[in-house]
Amino acid sequence: MSTPILEISGLNKSFGPVHVLHDVDLAIRPGEVTALVGDNGAGKSTLVKCIAGIHPADSGEIRWAGEPVKMTGPRDAAALGIEVVYQDLALADNLDIVQNMFLGRERGKAWALDEAGMEQAARETLATLSVRTVKSVRTLVSSLSGGQRQTVAIAKSVLWDSKVVLLDEPTAALGVAQTRQVLDLVRRLAEQGLGVVLISHNMADVFEVSDRVATLYLGRLVADLPTRDLTHGQVVELITAGRSGDLGLTRPDTVSI
Repeated sequence: MSTPILEISGLNKSFGPVHVLHDVDLAIRPGEVTALVGDNGAGKSTLVKCIAGIHPADSGEIRWAGEPVKMTGPRDAAALGIEVVYQDLALADNLDIVQNMFLGRERGKAWALDEAGMEQAARETLATLSVRTVKSVRTLVSSLSGGQRQTVAIAKSVLWDSKVVLLDEPTAALGVAQTRQVLDLVRRLAEQGLGVVLISHNMADVFEVSDRVATLYLGRLVADLPTRDLTHGQVVELITAGRSGDLGLTRPDTVSI
């Protein structure tokens, strides 16, 4: 088992009186896909946003390559090599693939952008990920399919020498063929040595591409185990009840009256 690139210890987050995350511990390792699963409201998105620097944690520690770090904003996370692909993809339909991949990080001067350099970098990134579904990097995003859009969003996230990529429901609303393309791309990210966090409600996708499954239940991480050691039924029980047999939350002690 490789050394974690990103470690979270005892992370807590509240919004007013609502305690969303309770002492969450999580380790992300290079070359592994960690599936982060849980019911709606379990705290998955909040945890990702704390990692990405969008929400400051109330307490706990985040370590990067073994060193404590403090996330004061998304730029801190991006500077370390953490990228997030949100469910809405955050792509501009009126721009082409190159313009989207470099949006806000354009190369060159304001009056003379390095269009040739950016186009070449976009092509090389897509080629490195073995993406063959995009014919031209100058295609407008508005004309792309859902799977192609997801591919562009993921390629954009690895363009900046990323070390950890967090994917929020990347196969939601995709057809069978498009889902296959995205799942293949997720595995290629791990094969290239990135630490990948996959948020998904689709158990088939989780068991196909993940190396570990981390389950959140009402803001608590109740299990973090190798995928090969779990069954679909166990994961569903952990998601819905917080425990499955000996896994998950301990049973409350019987109280004598």
